[in-house]
Amino acid sequence: MSMVLENVTKLIGNECHINDISLQLEPGTFNIFLGRTLSGKTTLMRLMAGLDKPTKGRILMDGQDLTRVSVRKRDVAMVYQQFINYPSMTVYKNIASPLRLAKVSAAEIDRKVREVAEMLHIEALLNRLPVELSGGQQQRTAIARALVKDAELLLLDEPLVNLDYKLREELRVEMSEIFKRRKSIVVYATTEPVEALALGGNTAVLHEGGLEQFGSTIEVYQHPQTTRIAQAFSDPAMNFVAGKIEANNLHLNGTSPAPLQGHLSTLKPGNYQFGMRANHLKLKRESAAEIEFQTTIDLSEISGSETYLYVIHDDRIWVIQQQGVHLHQMGEQTKVYIDPAKLYIFDVNDHLVCAPSGDPSELKQRVR
Repeated sequence: MSMVLENVTKLIGNECHINDISLQLEPGTFNIFLGRTLSGKTTLMRLMAGLDKPTKGRILMDGQDLTRVSVRKRDVAMVYQQFINYPSMTVYKNIASPLRLAKVSAAEIDRKVREVAEMLHIEALLNRLPVELSGGQQQRTAIARALVKDAELLLLDEPLVNLDYKLREELRVEMSEIFKRRKSIVVYATTEPVEALALGGNTAVLHEGGLEQFGSTIEVYQHPQTTRIAQAFSDPAMNFVAGKIEANNLHLNGTSPAPLQGHLSTLKPGNYQFGMRANHLKLKRESAAEIEFQTTIDLSEISGSETYLYVIHDDRIWVIQQQGVHLHQMGEQTKVYIDPAKLYIFDVNDHLVCAPSGDPSELKQRVR
């Protein structure tokens, strides 16, 4: 059953929290709402669930208008950031609670509870109380309670954000496999581009209550339609440099002219903005075709097995993502290189003109 949002707007007082969003989600699909805090992800999910009502617009499921229908009369399940479980009930009873409310037979309840518990690897915990569980086990219980309903619409509002890194990685992989086998419309909210890439499916990029772009996750990542989407769907955010095409050459601010090759050869003369992902900028030249920038090191951050280097070029701060641990001195002058084949091109109004060819191996590297 398709869910259709038609020009949905939500006003709270004089503030617009959701602005004229139209969207269609199909059964059996995994859909990600990607955006920063306060971009409208939770508000939109609450409208879809029936917990809130839109100020304008309609929400339909399989052609039926559910805009004013109570959440109790909708076939929906939701999982929140917090580990929300009934403290006085065992794990078994927590998972079974929505089935008991629906007056499902005891035998069927037992079958479904044990099936979903095994799926989430908590079958050995069914007789424990939530207080006896770790954070990861509590969130698995909350997810199991939502899954056991087999609802038409399953909403997950940043369900892994409060877990440590290792648990997040583990659950993320498991959930991807679980949702592939279900016919529900699944919506998953996150602020993390890397998480969106890891989960796949479709991605809707939200910004200040508006829908910026919707499509397959890989397509949105590889072809962001505006500079704002490119920054939202990059971690760190995409770097930009002004430039122009003139006399069949590429002129980026502060660099020597470079001949037009590959996707750049389709550009007409004029001014543009050129986007560079942090992992595409290098400190060592790897080929003669690469463009060289003179920069000044502003800050260096070591994060696990990666180093994030902040450099200044033309009064802009760029971020360079280096594999491994590297030591740098603040104020040091350094050369930075980019392969022109990796450049994203936007016009002066921030809209995408053309993008580099997609490289699946790079996506695998980004989500490992």
